Amino acid sequence: MSRAQEKRRQLWRRLIAQHEQSGLSVRAFSKQHRTSEHSFYQCLKRLREQLPMKFALVETNRSAPAAVEVMLTSGERLRIVPGVDAATLRLVLNVLREPR
Repeated sequence: MSRAQEKRRQLWRRLIAQHEQSGLSVRAFSKQHRTSEHSFYQCLKRLREQLPMKFALVETNRSAPAAVEVMLTSGERLRIVPGVDAATLRLVLNVLREPR
């Protein structure tokens, strides 16, 4: 990868992180930063495809019912407790997969 490509990728990483913190819609954010929505979504897709899936060792407390906690790349945590409704879990996972 060339130096220019890496700089461009870093720029988009920063912009996407700023968008996530801004609370703005992609349209408003793109307009404010003088870029197109299409470019934003294309770069977001490319960057997501390049992110490696990360796993970590999980320790459990055997006296309590086991829960699964997933840490998202944004730093947020998703805790899935025993007995969660499968349809609700599918809905949450689908929402998380949607471009923001």
